[in-house]
Amino acid sequence: MVQKSIAPQETGRTNDPARTVAEILAVATQEFAEKGLAGARIDQIAQATRTSKRMIYYYFKSKDGLYQAVLEHAYRRMRDEEAHLKLEEMEPVAAIKRLVEFTYEHHRDNEDYIRLVMNENIMKGNYLRQIEGIKTLNQPAIESLRRVYQQGVKSGVFRAGLDAVDIHAAISALAFFNVSNRYTFGAIFDRAVDGDHAQTVSCAQFVDLVLRFVSLSSPK
Repeated sequence: MVQKSIAPQETGRTNDPARTVAEILAVATQEFAEKGLAGARIDQIAQATRTSKRMIYYYFKSKDGLYQAVLEHAYRRMRDEEAHLKLEEMEPVAAIKRLVEFTYEHHRDNEDYIRLVMNENIMKGNYLRQIEGIKTLNQPAIESLRRVYQQGVKSGVFRAGLDAVDIHAAISALAFFNVSNRYTFGAIFDRAVDGDHAQTVSCAQFVDLVLRFVSLSSPK
């Protein structure tokens, strides 16, 4: 969070804390995604944002603090976009289909997000776990999915006995694999790799797999 005291002035920049923080987070996301926490350099982030290490430490306290801010921002951005889907206003099958499509497209178009999550898993989630409110941030997504699923069970289109976290895990796993494993999968099975868009599994196949998992009968 930006402090209320006066930030140090930087030559050539306007005094716009919100814009400065946003620029630092954007550049830091790329740096941490590409090099991980250990390999990322604050000097590189400062140079790319035309600011200074002093300014970065003013806002984020430390390299670890900046890394955690990047993680939180990545998750918050996804959840904010997801909330705008208004899934509970849709018919259950349509809602699950839309959620799957959104997750697929988000992961496909945000490879830095995938790399950040991969790097954090290498570190056993130690930094993510320390972020205050990270569980609360993600809980609305699970609650929304739970209500959609329960409505589907009630209306007779979804099979009973599933947990919303398990459905979420299935959706996340497929969307994540589509990006994280595209190069190794492509090398092993001679699948062409698109440099801009991952296509290990097509979105249509992805939707079909998830709907078959939750449905009483195969989707038409």
